[in-house]
Amino acid sequence: MNRTFLFEIGLEEMPARFVTNAMNQLGDKIVQWLEDNRLTYGNIKRFSTPRRLAILIEDLEEKQVDMEEEARGPSRKIALDSEGNWTKAAIGFSRGQGVPVDELFFKEVKGEEYVFVKKFTEGQDTSVLLKELKSVVEGLQFPKNMKWGSQKLRYVRPIKWLVAMYGSEIIPFKITNVETGNISYGHRFLGSSVSLDDPGEYPNLLLGQFVLVNPTERKEAIVSQIDRISESEGWRIPVDEELLEEVNNLVEYPTALYGSFNERYLSVPEDVLITSMKEHQRYFPVKNKEGKLLPHFITIRNGDHRHLENVQKGNEKVLRARLADAEFFYQEDLKHPLESRLKRLESIVYHEELGSVGDKVRRIEELALEIGKERNLSEDDLEKVTRAATLSKADLVTLMVGEFPELEGRMGEEYALKSGEDEAVAKAIYEHYLPKQSGDDIPSSDIGAIISIADKLDTVVTSFGIGLIPTGSQDPHGLRRQTAGIVQIISTKQWETDIIELLQIAITTSEKRGLLKRDKETVLEDLIEFLKLRIKNILQEQGVRYDVVDSILKTDIGQLHTLFNKATFLNEQLSNPDFKSAVEAFSRVTNIAKKADNQTSFIESKISLKEEKELLYVKKEVEERLTSLLRNGNVQDAYEELTKLVPAIHNYFDNVMVMDDDMSVKINRLNQMKETSSLITSFADFQSIVFHTEE
Repeated sequence: MNRTFLFEIGLEEMPARFVTNAMNQLGDKIVQWLEDNRLTYGNIKRFSTPRRLAILIEDLEEKQVDMEEEARGPSRKIALDSEGNWTKAAIGFSRGQGVPVDELFFKEVKGEEYVFVKKFTEGQDTSVLLKELKSVVEGLQFPKNMKWGSQKLRYVRPIKWLVAMYGSEIIPFKITNVETGNISYGHRFLGSSVSLDDPGEYPNLLLGQFVLVNPTERKEAIVSQIDRISESEGWRIPVDEELLEEVNNLVEYPTALYGSFNERYLSVPEDVLITSMKEHQRYFPVKNKEGKLLPHFITIRNGDHRHLENVQKGNEKVLRARLADAEFFYQEDLKHPLESRLKRLESIVYHEELGSVGDKVRRIEELALEIGKERNLSEDDLEKVTRAATLSKADLVTLMVGEFPELEGRMGEEYALKSGEDEAVAKAIYEHYLPKQSGDDIPSSDIGAIISIADKLDTVVTSFGIGLIPTGSQDPHGLRRQTAGIVQIISTKQWETDIIELLQIAITTSEKRGLLKRDKETVLEDLIEFLKLRIKNILQEQGVRYDVVDSILKTDIGQLHTLFNKATFLNEQLSNPDFKSAVEAFSRVTNIAKKADNQTSFIESKISLKEEKELLYVKKEVEERLTSLLRNGNVQDAYEELTKLVPAIHNYFDNVMVMDDDMSVKINRLNQMKETSSLITSFADFQSIVFHTEE
């Protein structure tokens, strides 16, 4: 008979950002444990609140599945001696398997006979095995752990209670000084303890104690309540998903309410007000139907509807103080032009080995100007690039950004406009921080994109220059994110900018300032490998198959727009039968070309067969157009041009013996293969592409 199993870990309040991951981690580990222990089960439900993690498993079998398996031992010739008796090897094998030698038998595997034994393992009772979940619980990983009392266990928060019930049976074990039982606890202020007789009643019993344990249902309740307020008041309330997730993990019994603030604060930039509400107070901002910010907010209470007016007043009071601070910071900042703040950047240390923020700004200026010239910007735009680079970090020393670091760039744009700077310059100051993370928008303006690349390029190159290279999961300076941002900007805008040349320019800039602590060639090699990994990750996230990514990363990666176009195009060709035929032809050339001697060159006058001449003629014809097509990112036409080689390649191999007995002929033919291979691999290393039988 199957039974329902409930496991709940009761804790002191966890940080909201830890809750969802901890719930999923617990669920995944228990599922893996069930699989490893051959336990069959039905539905699995995962629950979490700030004070608990819980898993409910329906239809959990009462006993492990019995297991019968065959174990293979030595081959017949080793298991039997010349007289047909069991050898020590066979006897040792049977003893190790716990069976008598007369139960050994032979079975053929790939043309050879081996000794085998059948083993039967009876399944254990589930209630006995479930005690092992203690190790699963203790093995959970959290971003930060703590110790409490005299306990040795380091955990996200102190464990307050444990529920482990298999049907009505309590599964006994202890973690720290807490023993499992059937007692759970409701809302910290509104609920009380509850005794569980049936694990299946867990969600309903906790709801009676003002705890909505299902995080999805809790989130839906929050959204539904916000929608009702929005509809009744005629508002539009933008629900930020990250904020919703955080709020959902801060409450056990959500109740939405709204409050107001003085309209005078609307004179402060909208982003400041929204940031103050969201980041500091976890409030949802309110807008009218036209999208204009209104002097109201939505907050989610961890409790019921009683005394909401008091909760409203308390939240309004707290927000009023926050907005008053923001208004003061804004008005004080406006008293000084943005440019006047540049001197203060000289006293802020960017890195002890890389100088001040002012030093970094000067490097950004130089790199941005070089990139702007490479992009053939007009003199007017180059002046804007330089100006935006100069002011790019000035807002870091404003009162507002000091209070709200997440507004860096946004306040720079605001204060630049208030200081009379050109709109394009102001916009670039904000946009140079984009993209901040994977999936973010890139700068919409070319000036903003140039400053963004220059800033990120300087960060990455100078860090590598002094040996600050990410290892494993450690990347305290966000170099992976910064590099991915550079790649995303250049590839999305389809610029013909050569990223390898940019790396070399940035290395030179660092070198002449005495910032390189490592050999510059080594720095460049490390940067290229690091760049390839970022490109690989981005392309695979976009659905490009791993072998296609490998094939293009073995070519020149400088032109990112061409590289990404090639990856997309080749990925689309995988199911095309003609593509497979072409890859086979290209691979024959590149494979045999590996045998060529790099010390010698192809001599055209030495070829005599018409097939050799035909391949040479087509190769020259293709070569003339292929380079320019790839430079322009015209991948499809470039590939079609390359496929003109296919008939000539097949004809060549059908009629020409490359490995001729005449050594001079053999060497020349191998060198012809080498030159042809070089042309082919300028597009991709087709040998890296794998075709499975279903393709």
